[in-house]
Amino acid sequence: QTLNLGGGEVGCDERAVLAADGGDVIQPVRDMLAEIRAKEARAAHLGQEFCHVGTQDAALAKGGDVLDLVERERAKIADCAELAVLILAAKGVRRVLKDDNIVLLGHSGSGKTTLATRLAYELDGEVISADSRQVYRGMTIGTGKDLADYVVEDKPIPYHLIDICDPGTKYNLFEYQRDFLQAYEDIRRRGRQPVLCGGTGLYIEAVLRGYQLSPVPQNPTLRAQLEGKTLDELTVILQDLKTRNHSTMHNRTDVDSCQRAIRAIEIEEYNLHTPTENRQVPPIPSTIIGTWVDRETRRARITRRLRQRLEEGMVEEIKGLLKTVPAEDLIYYGLEYKFVTEYALGRTSYDEMFSRLEIAIHQFAKRQMTWFRGMERRGLTIH
Repeated sequence: QTLNLGGGEVGCDERAVLAADGGDVIQPVRDMLAEIRAKEARAAHLGQEFCHVGTQDAALAKGGDVLDLVERERAKIADCAELAVLILAAKGVRRVLKDDNIVLLGHSGSGKTTLATRLAYELDGEVISADSRQVYRGMTIGTGKDLADYVVEDKPIPYHLIDICDPGTKYNLFEYQRDFLQAYEDIRRRGRQPVLCGGTGLYIEAVLRGYQLSPVPQNPTLRAQLEGKTLDELTVILQDLKTRNHSTMHNRTDVDSCQRAIRAIEIEEYNLHTPTENRQVPPIPSTIIGTWVDRETRRARITRRLRQRLEEGMVEEIKGLLKTVPAEDLIYYGLEYKFVTEYALGRTSYDEMFSRLEIAIHQFAKRQMTWFRGMERRGLTIH
């Protein structure tokens, strides 16, 4: 069981991460302990930016027969050292934040939600989601909302911009920026700490840098002209418009279907010919923390999370949505909702669906990291 890591002094030299319950500590568990110790140096380095954290001593809590639990528990246990550092660093973070927003970003499967909710717990904060799909009600398993993570030591952590609109609608960047500012100002007004957490880099960058955006109406004439074009053809058109607009919006993460590409072209075309409203959207001063894991760990986590979501009923969730939401609208949301919808409609087999979706999520995580590196090139510091 995890100890209460929030207490005590930040500069402590040692901290037990997990306590042993007794029973046989068999060899696979010893192997996991060795993995934790190997991660401690890198984990401690992550915390040095904010406070001095000593070595983290780790032990394991498993009694009796653990053979059938080793694989399921391996990733959770291996992450404990890094989690402990961020928990212990929380008071140090408070010292340097002053009035800043804190941002916790990362690729799919990097553990950012768990870390963000724990930081919110330590800093008396509230989490603002930066996920372009978690805004939709009823799309819970497929988007990985992980709402159980929003309870830390029996304390509910308030969250914002999750479950705020109906599936089938097209929530956009302009709406997110507007809704974020409302949530952010409300949290600050009540004297609490905002913690922005997510993996949608465009959403995060838009609010941090204060993008000047306008609501973009649909263009039926343009849509008729684009109808029937392939995704590759639409991508070429979009890239040309982005070049002419000097735009950093709409990377490949946002245009993995024809419907999404057409909407992106519609926005870029509108921005090319329509002056942006003269609205003052202030940049948000922020301390940005990025979560990262190595390639092999990332791939293993993504595959494990996908299997877990399928076991938890993701196919049934999407079949339920198909009763009220047109299939093409679900496919528009991409990834899980694209591939599982095609399976539910009988277009692919289960094995084909799993394989294609697994590959797509791996590719998506790589594109997320590419976006975050671009944020750094554009002047944002990610710790």
